[in-house]
This record gives sequence, C-alpha cells and structure tokens, in this order.
Amino acid sequence: MGLVRLTWYSNIDPTKTVEITNYMKTRTEAGDTIFYDIYTDKEKATDPAKKDTGLFFFKGKPGERFAICNAGGGFAYVGAMHDSFPHALELSKMGYNAFALIYRPGAQTACEDLARAIDFIFEHAEELEVDTDRYSLWGGSAGARMAAYLGSYGPAGFGGGDLPRPGAVNFGYNVFDNMDEFAAPEDDAFVPGAPVHFVDYVEGIYVGYKYYETAAEEGFIDYDQLVQYPFGHGLSYTTFSQEMGTISESNGAISFDVTVTNTGSVAGKDVVQVYYNPPYTNGGIEKASANLIAFDKTDLLQPGDSQKLTISFDVEDMASYDMGGNGRYVLESGEYTISINSDFHSIIDSQTYTVSSDIDYSAGRSTDLAAPANLFDFADGGLTYLSRADGFANFAQATAAPSATLRAEDKALFVNNSNYQIPTDTGAVMPATGANNGMKAVELRGAAYDDQRWDTLLDNLTLDEMNNMIALGGYQTAPAASIDKIQTIDCDGPAALNNNFTQVGSVGFPSSVMIACTWNEDLARAFGEGIAAMADDMDVSGWYAPAMNIHRTPFAGRNFEYYSEDGFLFGRIASQATQGASDNGVYPYIKHFALNDQETGRWEMLTTWSTEQAMREIYLKPFEICVKDNRDQGGASNGHPLAVMSSYNYIGTQWAGACPNLLNNVLRGEWGFQGAVLTDYFANFGYMDATRSIHNGGDSCLINRDMTTNNVTDVSADAIL
Repeated sequence: MGLVRLTWYSNIDPTKTVEITNYMKTRTEAGDTIFYDIYTDKEKATDPAKKDTGLFFFKGKPGERFAICNAGGGFAYVGAMHDSFPHALELSKMGYNAFALIYRPGAQTACEDLARAIDFIFEHAEELEVDTDRYSLWGGSAGARMAAYLGSYGPAGFGGGDLPRPGAVNFGYNVFDNMDEFAAPEDDAFVPGAPVHFVDYVEGIYVGYKYYETAAEEGFIDYDQLVQYPFGHGLSYTTFSQEMGTISESNGAISFDVTVTNTGSVAGKDVVQVYYNPPYTNGGIEKASANLIAFDKTDLLQPGDSQKLTISFDVEDMASYDMGGNGRYVLESGEYTISINSDFHSIIDSQTYTVSSDIDYSAGRSTDLAAPANLFDFADGGLTYLSRADGFANFAQATAAPSATLRAEDKALFVNNSNYQIPTDTGAVMPATGANNGMKAVELRGAAYDDQRWDTLLDNLTLDEMNNMIALGGYQTAPAASIDKIQTIDCDGPAALNNNFTQVGSVGFPSSVMIACTWNEDLARAFGEGIAAMADDMDVSGWYAPAMNIHRTPFAGRNFEYYSEDGFLFGRIASQATQGASDNGVYPYIKHFALNDQETGRWEMLTTWSTEQAMREIYLKPFEICVKDNRDQGGASNGHPLAVMSSYNYIGTQWAGACPNLLNNVLRGEWGFQGAVLTDYFANFGYMDATRSIHNGGDSCLINRDMTTNNVTDVSADAIL
C-alpha cells in the first residue's frame, strides 16, 4: 500500500489508514453514530449525486467548538482517507469536534455541500454536543479552495443559511490550473508530477499584532473581543513600574531613559518595550499603528530596587518603504508617538516626536551600502492587497478566495528546469585555473574580503574542484587539494547540533520561540556561544541555523524554529545568537532566505506573492538586521563570519535560490553580505539547478551525492567568475 500513488496524494501512510479504520470500527461497535447524511431522502431521490455525501464525525469533548476538514482531490475525487480523516482524527484527540466532509466532485457542488454541512451542524448542534461559536474550516488542494470560498462568502453564498462565516480558515496546497507544462518530472524521486503551487500574502504589512492594533484604531475590529494574549504580554511573580524620561535627538538618534522599579515582593526582571505610531495619510503609504522599535531588559531587581535603562534608536528606523516611482524609504512629516508599553496595545507612557518635513532616503539610509529600490515587481502578481485606506474598506476583496489562474504576464516570466536557458555572450573573461602558483588557503586566514591575494589563490583551483565545492556542499564544505583546503563539517538543528552521518548529537536548548520570549539579548548570545562550544567538541564548523522566517500564521509547520512574528525582535535576538556562535569559531547559516513561511507545498514550486513593502518591512527585516549587525560589529573589515541558506519557495516567478535581485542586489549590494549562499536540501524537484543558482547569486548545493542538476553544466567564464 505504501507504493500506491494517487494524483495529488503521493504520500500514503498505511499506519495512519489502519488507525483511522480501527477508530471507526471501535466507535461503531460502541453504538456511536460516525456518519451523518446532510441531505434528506427526498433531496437524494431528486438528485442521486447527493446520495453519497455526508459528514464523518470524529467526536471531541462535549461542548467544544467544531471544525470541518475538506479533503483534496482536484474536484475529481475526495481523498478523505489520506487528507481529511487524518486531520479530523488529530483534531479530535485535542478535544475539538471534527467532521470530515464527503462532497460531490466539482467546485460549485462541493461548496454547496460544504454550505449544507455547516447548516446541518448548526441545526443539530445540541444533538451533536458541539459549540457553533467561531467554528473553523480546514482543507488541502481542492478542499482548500472550498474552505477559502466559504470563508469569504459564508454559507449563504452557496445556497446555505444566513449563518456566520467561520472564525478561522486553515488551508494550503493551492495549485495553479494553467501551469501543467511546468509540472515536476514524473520520475522525480520526491515529488513526481508535482504541479506549481502558490500562496498569496494578501495581508501586506498587516501581519500579526500590526493588523490587530491598526484595525482596532480604525474601528474595524473589536479589540477586546478578538485579542486575549497580545504580543509582548508576559507574566511575572512580581510587579513593576516604568517611568519614561524626556526624549531627545542627537546625530539622527532618539534617546531617553526609562526607570524601572520592582514594586512587588519578590526579585524579578522586566522588559521595556518601545513602539512608535507613525502619521498615516488615508490612501497613502501603508503604515501600521504599532511598531516595535527598541527594547531592553533589566538586571535582576530586588523588591524596591530600581534601574535606569537608556533607550536609543535611529530616526531613520521609523521610515516606511514607499513603492511609488523607483521605490525608496521615506520618513513622512507629522507626529510620531513614541511609547513604552507592557504589550503592543497597552501604553504605559508616551511622547511625541515631530518631523517637520518629509525625509527622503532615496540615496539609502545610513546602514545601506547601496540605495534600496523596487526590485520585486515580479512578485506582486497583480493581487489585491489589504489596505488601511478608508478603514480597511477592501478587506473582503483582499481576503476573498484566490484565483488559481496565473496571469499571462507572470507565466511568461516563470522559470524552472524545463525552460531555463544558460546566458551567453556576457563578455566575461575566463580566469586562470589550475595555476599551481604555490599559494595555500591557510595563508589568507583572516585576510580582508578585498585582499587581492584571493584572486591568486583561486587561480589554483581546477574546474573539477570548483564543481565539487558547488555540487557537494551538503553538511560540509568540500576539500580542494590544490590549495590544501580541508573538508569542514556542517550540522543542522535550530536548538541543537545533529550529525546525520555519525549520529552524534549535542545537548538540546529551548526552542527559538522560548528564547525570543525572554526578550534577553545576552541570553541569546549565550545560546550561540553554547552551540559553538558543542560544535567544537563535535568537530563541526558550520551551523544550519538560526531559522529566520516569520510567524505569519500560528499554523506554520516550523514555527518552533522561528523566533517571532515581529521582524525587529526576531532580528535582534537572532543577531546575538549568530554573533555568539561566530565569535567562537562557528559560521551560522541564517535560513531560509526568504519568504519560506509555509511548509505546505514548499518542495513543489511554491510561488509566493507579496508586495515589496511587506517583503522589506516584514519578511526580510530579521535577515537585514542580522547581516548588517554581523557586518558592522565584527571588529575587523570582514565582520563576523556568516553564511546564508536560501529557500525552496519561489519569490513570485523566480526560485529564491536563483533570484539575483534577492541574493545579489539586496543581500550583497544593499546589505553588504560577504559570505556564501547555500541552497536548502538539494533534491531537484524539477526546479533546483546548480548552474542557474551560481549564475544568480548562489554558491553551493546542500547535498553530498550526485543529483545530476547539482553539477554545473556551464563552464564558461561567466559561470566560473
């Protein structure tokens, strides 16, 4: 059975199938009803296609909320056993009342059946012992479309009753319907025949707390009803007071003191959280009304003790990215509220900083080595993105069910291994190879990035050595005999080190989320130092971490590896972890660069669509902070050693591992990154290709065996350079 493959379902778990079957058998033998018809006998007689529709019930706790899971199958069949049944079973184990819908294939009829199923559950809620408040819809593949449609239009939109829309819709596996020619090869070892997927970041910059606070300020939501545990909320065994001193500006930086006093009866630490609320022009540059911009943590304070913390941040850090024209950062004129908060919503005290006229950073901010400009128009996709204008007036349009048809202009730009063409006639001059000039790698230990001796050293490399270092970069850096470069070992693990080949592992630390929740930069640095100490014991040089993707949704599959929903907190904590490791001889690979915020479909050409403003202000922000901190605080011209791991997903129409605007223009050009870029695990998938990667900013492939496309097929001067 493990060898069976259905279209759209390449992974079938026999163990789970047996578990589900036994669960149903046990429930039935106990006299429980596990299947409910949603149509009457008369309706089924009138339309025989409705005969086999209904709900399988995976019962949770009496009185708990309900969820409906909708299997995929491309509207050709219902893959319940491999999709909705496993999800429903797991939800029931957590106490939720879960239903798996068997629907009529076909987009319209499937949505009508889902609407009828919701009606049925509401009508029989007492009998079923379910709470109908803020129910949720789940789905994969075609089921995701159903969940999205009902989430957008409610049951009434498909012939159901005038009932509330779901409180949450959790779905993935969106597939384009006009990209069949780009599907992965049928002989791909991991994703045979996989179609091109997509995910739309239609919320723009309004991610996490930035949405809730802004929507509350605009009167679009009832904050008290929706938010229970705000970002920045924390508990303590004691209590504190915070007093904000007068803000001042000097040399482009705002600073002020905050006096923190332990007003309770036991010792403890407190966090000073600083947010700004910028002036917003209706219909202008999108701006959230709460933005974390600084924080600090006290020492351990005894009852009655106080500590004065000095807060400082650059004025330019409040600038917004304006996508108009060529693109730029700009600090618009007006009043900026600077506040100290106990969480993003609860202001302790605030003051106003006034900008008299717009400050244009078209030439770049003080930390930029090249002027930022619009570089990701190809990732916009022509979507409707959520806007604050007129109180989020376009919310329904922006969050409506997505289109599964890729625009012609975007399709024309899409590239994978089936249509990639190696660039020719670039004018590059072939460098020397195999020169045997006697220079060895050890002679350049500690040399500056722009030391001319690097060219002399590289002249010694042969084409085979270059290809090996590119093709076989998985869990190692490959040796090169011509320059006496030895093999070094790299290991994976966000909270520990694990050598997949020797089976040796290190002590595990708390997860990244826990470390970020401390708001303690010193602790984050100590974490990195601990990783480096264990790496030394294990003869490990590189660390595939920290993972730097955003908590875009609580349902993301690897949130435990990622620090936060806020890019600033994320960047500050991760930066200290990387510096702690690199100061002690280990080079971290910050990953997954970039917009790899969803696990579902990430191997299967997951095209990610976003505005450039959201990319720069949300998703690239932690990477930017980390790269610039390591660049500027290394104590030498090279800064701290740092590497980057690119991501599986596409940025619009371009694979992130071969996206020159991402890897060259932004990472190296604007931020000044001087390290190597490694792919994520290199398994081809129909789009990973070493030649395309090195032509566009990549350096090596995370694999240690021949996967064909990890070998460089282009030996032109342009590829070698």
